[in-house]
Amino acid sequence: MPKVVDADSRRVVAEAVFRVVRAHGLEQASLRTVAEEAGLAIGSVRHYFTDHDELLVFALEELARRVERRVLDRVGQIHAAGTSAGRRAGVADLLGELVPLDPDRRDESVVRLEFSRAARTRPAPAPGARRLHDGTRLIARRVLERIGVPDVAVEAERLAALLDGLAVHAVLQPDLTTPDVIRAVLSRHLDALPVNEVGKAPGSTQD
Repeated sequence: MPKVVDADSRRVVAEAVFRVVRAHGLEQASLRTVAEEAGLAIGSVRHYFTDHDELLVFALEELARRVERRVLDRVGQIHAAGTSAGRRAGVADLLGELVPLDPDRRDESVVRLEFSRAARTRPAPAPGARRLHDGTRLIARRVLERIGVPDVAVEAERLAALLDGLAVHAVLQPDLTTPDVIRAVLSRHLDALPVNEVGKAPGSTQD
């Protein structure tokens, strides 16, 4: 008989992976450790994931889906904004979904950093880590196109590098790279972009 896959149960296991990784690192996220964290028998975890690599791949995909859902919600808010100031605030909020501005987003950044580090030497998490890497750059590009920034390719890479760097420093030195510092840096970067106003291309007279 084909294996019956319960999506909710798989997400419960993925959440257990995140907790283990945050507390102990990716190396400790074995099937047994994750099963114990989830309050399940190891056989139950093996019912959904045939091996450790499959478990890690799913957890990384779940992390990417979670971030993407929040970003899509923010995109809708930018589109609904009727003023340049509203669009500027919407852009800042969208970019804020990618950096540790609260405990939940900091936890996500910890997990993402652990997976990205492992992807350098392990093939299983490499595609998921690349998806997150490319996703940040795609978001940066779309935002910059929306607000009329020239030379989007270079500016998108610069913005993505800023976001990645802020996330890394907030994970490693949270007492120095605080949410207030992150917001200030992002705000300064947006203000320095080569556009007349966020939401207007250079030379535009439209609000």
